[in-house]
Amino acid sequence: MSAATGRARFGDLLAAEWIKIRSLRSTPWVLALVTLTVLTSAALAAYGDYRNYPHYSGRDQREHVWSLGDAFPAEGYLTLMLAAGSVGAIVVVSEYGSGLIRTTTVAVPARRAVLLAKAVVTALLWTGVGLVCALGSFAVSQGILAGRDAAVPLTDAGALRAVAASALLAPVCALIGFGLGALVRHGATTMVGTAFTLLMLPVFFSSREPWVQRIDHLMVQSAWQRLVTLYGWGPEAYGGATVAGAWTVFAVWPLVAVALALLVVRHRDV
Repeated sequence: MSAATGRARFGDLLAAEWIKIRSLRSTPWVLALVTLTVLTSAALAAYGDYRNYPHYSGRDQREHVWSLGDAFPAEGYLTLMLAAGSVGAIVVVSEYGSGLIRTTTVAVPARRAVLLAKAVVTALLWTGVGLVCALGSFAVSQGILAGRDAAVPLTDAGALRAVAASALLAPVCALIGFGLGALVRHGATTMVGTAFTLLMLPVFFSSREPWVQRIDHLMVQSAWQRLVTLYGWGPEAYGGATVAGAWTVFAVWPLVAVALALLVVRHRDV
């Protein structure tokens, strides 16, 4: 606390929110399981191509365009999206559900500062988890494929972009869940809404119609798939989606989610 003002500094709020999120019993288990799932899915994908490599055509063996995809299989990263979004929601919803939010607002009346501290801690935590998952899945998969001389180096065109996008996917989804949690403040509803927004909503826009594809490009899942795809023939190969557009989607979703949460928190009862 600042002796001059008697107010909690933002660093104090960050420390308090870190203690809260760390004290959730589910947090370490979820982080460990999701990391294991991502690494295992990458290892299995790479091993599948390693085993089938002798049956591929000479061109496929030379170009091995599937190598980078093995590092970021959808099964593992969709699980990461769901876990990050769910934990991001729990960070907010659990405090409202337990009534601890009343104690928090009495101690620190500046609700927006508290909520912003929660968002920062959530983003930092899942950025770390995402980085471990992205680098780990890349290293595991390419280590297996190196046995067939089919590994992609991190310096290869697009590989670093794919790792960065996969690392940032976790905090993006966590903040989306965080924003929904602050808006809805009901556990089950928030979980369903987060899963629907991140995983199910893109399914409704999978048509080849141009206007449907434009909406699909606005989905986080679609943006991630665009960023981790190394090989193609320009935007046309991805239905018009561009790398710059995909990065914009990554930036806009969490910013809007947190902004809406900060907007409503001050005008609602605790």
